[in-house]
Amino acid sequence: MEPVLTQEQFETLQRLDSCTLANAIETFNVRLRNEGFSSDTGVRCLFPHLPPMLGYAVTGRIRTGSPPLASSIPPPPLFQLRFEDRTDWWEYVMSIPAPRVLVLEDIDQVPGAGAFMGDVHANICRALGFTGYVTNGAVRDVDAVERAGFHFFAGHVSVSHAYAHLVDFKEPVRVGGMRVDPGALIHGDRHGLQTVPAKVAARIPDVAAHIHERDERIVALCQSAGFSMEKLRVLLKEVWDADSQMASNVAAGNNKTSK
Repeated sequence: MEPVLTQEQFETLQRLDSCTLANAIETFNVRLRNEGFSSDTGVRCLFPHLPPMLGYAVTGRIRTGSPPLASSIPPPPLFQLRFEDRTDWWEYVMSIPAPRVLVLEDIDQVPGAGAFMGDVHANICRALGFTGYVTNGAVRDVDAVERAGFHFFAGHVSVSHAYAHLVDFKEPVRVGGMRVDPGALIHGDRHGLQTVPAKVAARIPDVAAHIHERDERIVALCQSAGFSMEKLRVLLKEVWDADSQMASNVAAGNNKTSK
């Protein structure tokens, strides 16, 4: 797949906090408002002080609580497999544009018995163009990974790999109550994770800038010494009119895109 954004658009989108991004996505009316973001509080941002994560999803499913059915001997973790052993996996990884986010759904009945990703694998991922790892399962070596500037969004921390192994890949997964398709653009920070709809991704920064300016005006008035209810009413009317115009522009753009 080809990137849906230019480098400039990508960098602008990456600088947005997730709440502003979510507000902008809602404006486009391209999905239900209770879809497209992590709603399961069990999957959390482990390194909230890192800048926002943005990348194209490389998806797969793992198990960690028991060995593969075909063998009683646990396989080595994914990136310790020799290249020639899993050319299908490596070809899939390289088919997703960088920067990438590895999104693995732990499908054990009780996820997180072991950690698929730790310090060594995180650094290998970084070298391969990944910017973060998302899982409903476990991670480990969190101090070293944080120092490396690599994002972890996970449900658990575990001391051991246990029987961590890849079950399949290149299919949609569900992590934190959020569906993630292969190649989907995924954004995350301390507030949570969300996917960015490809059809509107390039238009989001302009809408987000409008929303940010609107919110800044309201906050500035509320914090000013000259605040009054009358001034607030006037300002809210102004921003409401501006929002209505923006919504009309967005709708017109959606109509052009759909034709």
